[in-house]
Amino acid sequence: MPDRGVGTAADSGPLRFARYAYPPNALGYCGPDAAPLLLEHTARGADDADLRRLLRGFEGAWPYLELIATANGLRDPLDARVVEAYWVGNVLLDRVGPRLMGDSVESRFRGRTSLRSWSRLAEVLPTGAVPHHSFHVLAVYPWVGLLRGGHAGDEPLRVMDRCRVRWGQVLTIAGPVAVVRSRPLAWDGRRLTLAAPVDEPAVLRVGDRGLAGALRPGDWCSLHWDWVCERLDGWQVATLRRRTLDQLAAVNGTADCPV
Repeated sequence: MPDRGVGTAADSGPLRFARYAYPPNALGYCGPDAAPLLLEHTARGADDADLRRLLRGFEGAWPYLELIATANGLRDPLDARVVEAYWVGNVLLDRVGPRLMGDSVESRFRGRTSLRSWSRLAEVLPTGAVPHHSFHVLAVYPWVGLLRGGHAGDEPLRVMDRCRVRWGQVLTIAGPVAVVRSRPLAWDGRRLTLAAPVDEPAVLRVGDRGLAGALRPGDWCSLHWDWVCERLDGWQVATLRRRTLDQLAAVNGTADCPV
């Protein structure tokens, strides 16, 4: 299914970014030490100067937002369309040309990686890389080098899978936890693919504070680490899936990724 353009989420860009940024931040993986504030702002729907200041501290994601905004003539990296492009996907990604993408990635990562690691990352850039979160997880994340070198283990693959924004269908809800069916990453010794669907528990809220709002069995949603981030409509599911498969294909070095 092709991108329809940009989505129609009611949330502002900062609030939507916070929905996805909170789960890894709560685990201490990225961004400022501000998980309680992120959850509070998101649960209250409070888009204010304090939230925007906090979000600038996500040094992994922020340059991608700036890149998408610049390529599309948008002044605000937290524009709702830019945020959607990064986490879910939309046509704004297609307006970031290969040269802009390559220059941005090189300026950020070439000096921070070994020659071998940089060479492997550089190989991905001309094969369809775009500034989508899945690119950062699948191509930039250091464990990709270990996987390609034949040293894969359960832990690096698990971390990559949890860090990846996944789509899934809600099966059941019991209090603050939903059971969601989604497809995890798999590694066959040569390629990253998507495995058969599995059922996994996912957090909906802590106390009275959550990220996704009201959900019911049958709904489709996005997941990041152990949390449900938001309800997705059919277009968003198809777009997130296609953008993820595109980046898998780029990492695997083929335009036809059989997953």
